[in-house]
Amino acid sequence: MIKFTNDELQIVKKLEILKNEAGSHSPSIITFRQKLPEVEIKVDACFLSNPYATDLFLEYFDEEILKSGKIRDLLECYPSQNGVIAEILAEFLQINAKNIFIGNGAIEIIQAVIHNFTRRKIMINIPTFSSYYEYVKEGVEVVYNELSKDNDYGLDVDSYIELVKLHRPDTIVLINPNNPNGAYTRIKDVQRILDELSFVDNVIIDESFIHFAYETENYQLVSLAHLVEKYPNLIVLKSMSKDFGIAGIRAGYGIMKESYVKSLLDSGYLWNSNGFAEYFFRLYTQKDFAVKYDKVRIKYIVETLEFIHELKQLPGIKVYPSMANFVLIELMDGIKSTDFVSKLLITYGIYIRTCDDKIGLKGQFIRLASRSKMENDYIIQSLKACIEMNVILDLVNETTG
Repeated sequence: MIKFTNDELQIVKKLEILKNEAGSHSPSIITFRQKLPEVEIKVDACFLSNPYATDLFLEYFDEEILKSGKIRDLLECYPSQNGVIAEILAEFLQINAKNIFIGNGAIEIIQAVIHNFTRRKIMINIPTFSSYYEYVKEGVEVVYNELSKDNDYGLDVDSYIELVKLHRPDTIVLINPNNPNGAYTRIKDVQRILDELSFVDNVIIDESFIHFAYETENYQLVSLAHLVEKYPNLIVLKSMSKDFGIAGIRAGYGIMKESYVKSLLDSGYLWNSNGFAEYFFRLYTQKDFAVKYDKVRIKYIVETLEFIHELKQLPGIKVYPSMANFVLIELMDGIKSTDFVSKLLITYGIYIRTCDDKIGLKGQFIRLASRSKMENDYIIQSLKACIEMNVILDLVNETTG
């Protein structure tokens, strides 16, 4: 049982209020600094991003925008329209521009797609990213496919296909790798789902964490984006904040059939990107940036694998398999997730996410993001100290009891 001083308990109460205000998402660092200035956050292991990619972006931004004086253009001029930015991406992604929809973050695309194209019934795997069921319109039936804890919350493809055939929804959602556990479904299995479920109107594949997944020894990128023309019911969504460390810019894209893109553009998504997002997309397609980014992507993957290996050596926790830049951790020995998260934040300045609000999880869970090597080392040391302190307190309680 984790103990708090009276002063710490006051902070714990404030943390609870902040989390309740944020709903099913986590309060941002900026919100924390505004509403809880007495807590110093040293490591943000709640929000999911590659810090090395952020460093790379800032190098280019400093040279190309700040030092050149072009920052005025980003502030004073309107950004390009949705279709123009799609054309920028098209050649780089080798996708027809008419199949690309640019979003103000992937969250906007999730909402737009579900609101506009899901008419009757949607099937969603749980646990998963909550927006997929929160954005469902009134009158649309939601069917949950509860992932098995015994299977580490991975997708059983055979059972999944049979369940979809049974319920026959018009929309299904597969986050790959999944959030919050990082389980990955191999490309051949996803293609099998597409082949066998052609009757489903919308097959949403969320690849927001795909840059951390791999199927070869050289960590080569994998994606289904190029299959949209082959499978007209396929909708591939991509957030850019996780792999490029630019959550504040709000950039994402969706790849889908041309009629869907046209329908969304006709609905008013003409200028939904800002100048900074447009700059990022133009930078993203530069060959020299792409080469440098791939190096920091692989560096981050390797360090994340080392981080996960070290986490698995710690007592009192179960680390679930992940091919994303985070892990789902189950707390054992009676440790409450809210207490553990609060203690790590107050004592060590480490901000992580409790998973109490994730439907489909049974137990005490936290989600922990991988950061830089130095930050990961600090996280390991702090987790170990927090767990050991809990063990000592339990022994004291047993002795005095």
